Amino acid sequence: MRKIQRLAAVGAMAALTAVVGACSSSQGPATGSQASTPSAEPAAPSAEATAPPGGGVTQIKDIFGPACSQVPKEGPGSAQGMVNDPVATAASHNPLLSTLTKAVTAANLVDTLNSAPALTVFAPADSAFQALEAQHPGIITQLTTAPDVASPNSKLAKILTYHVVGQRYDAAGIIQAGTLDSLEGAKIKIGGTAAAPTVDGAPVLCGNIPTKNATVFVIGQVLSLPAS
Repeated sequence: MRKIQRLAAVGAMAALTAVVGACSSSQGPATGSQASTPSAEPAAPSAEATAPPGGGVTQIKDIFGPACSQVPKEGPGSAQGMVNDPVATAASHNPLLSTLTKAVTAANLVDTLNSAPALTVFAPADSAFQALEAQHPGIITQLTTAPDVASPNSKLAKILTYHVVGQRYDAAGIIQAGTLDSLEGAKIKIGGTAAAPTVDGAPVLCGNIPTKNATVFVIGQVLSLPAS
């Protein structure tokens, strides 16, 4: 299994200590209309993002980013294989997201993510977790084996839900929004352009990935909550 080039992760102390408390305010709904029907045949991911006609619901042809070539071309982990699966199930088949999948399972969030009607998920790649672990050995084990790990209030649950938005956006939509309310409650800052967005400064490695109930952006860092 090939890995994305390691990118710098956020500090572990921020991930461990800044997991509670953040400003929360209302936000306008995502732009978009009816969902587009996924392409019957996989299309080669483009180098640049375009605003698809379905708004927050994307198609395979809308996928973009420098690491998209590392997604399998066929099978359950391919773009075509992920389209009809709910997001946690789809992510579990993607070789770029194995560490995230284990964390979501440990935090008891699989059913929460799979049953949601519409989400945007900023999914840290395996390389993002590897970089965090290299800087702070043992942090992933510490988070995933905490006594309260399966609780909604666990540190891991709060970190993971900070990576999820309860509305569906495509790349153009997150840029237009500028800030997004995470499921955890804290705001996520979006920068860059629709062709190269950033999420709290983290680069999007492969974006606009469609699943049954979510649009997924694979990112190069594990995000930490902003300070209270």
